[in-house]
Amino acid sequence: MPAYIAILRGINVGGRNKIRMADLAELFTRLRFRDTTTYIQSGNIVFRAGSGSDTAIAGKIEKAIAERFGFEVPVIVRSAGEMRATVAANPFLKERGIDRSKLHLTFLDTDPDPALATKLAEIDYPPDRFVLIGRDIFLHCPATYGGTKLSNTFFERKLKVRATTRNWKTVTTLLKMAG
Repeated sequence: MPAYIAILRGINVGGRNKIRMADLAELFTRLRFRDTTTYIQSGNIVFRAGSGSDTAIAGKIEKAIAERFGFEVPVIVRSAGEMRATVAANPFLKERGIDRSKLHLTFLDTDPDPALATKLAEIDYPPDRFVLIGRDIFLHCPATYGGTKLSNTFFERKLKVRATTRNWKTVTTLLKMAG
């Protein structure tokens, strides 16, 4: 069974949409996923599943969360292979002296419309920078991610897709966990 990574948006933030990780892992077991492991409280789960599209698996998880916990949570799923390719594609890692603690990855649930992606590429908010590649937006925020205009909501509005962001340490840790 291939390994997958589920990234949930907006749980356990500011006292809203609370889900204990043990309860989330139990839900994944009931969905017949295997080897489920959670990482930190913000909704990162590594698991194994039979073959299926990322979108279908995400939809199954979203539906189960809504039924079990009573609220909707956007879920984005990537296979371990996709995550490996994404990590290798980070253009900021090729820059000399880049501070990896200032890197983030915004995951998009679908490929954005090419016309919207072209418009997005024209936006500039220095010193923060971003590069869109497929369903991933690589971010470099030299100050703090909390202070950037390049938030999930910003990208969702500009690209008309759902998004969630993780810092680079979380991204690479999830990839290691997925094997």
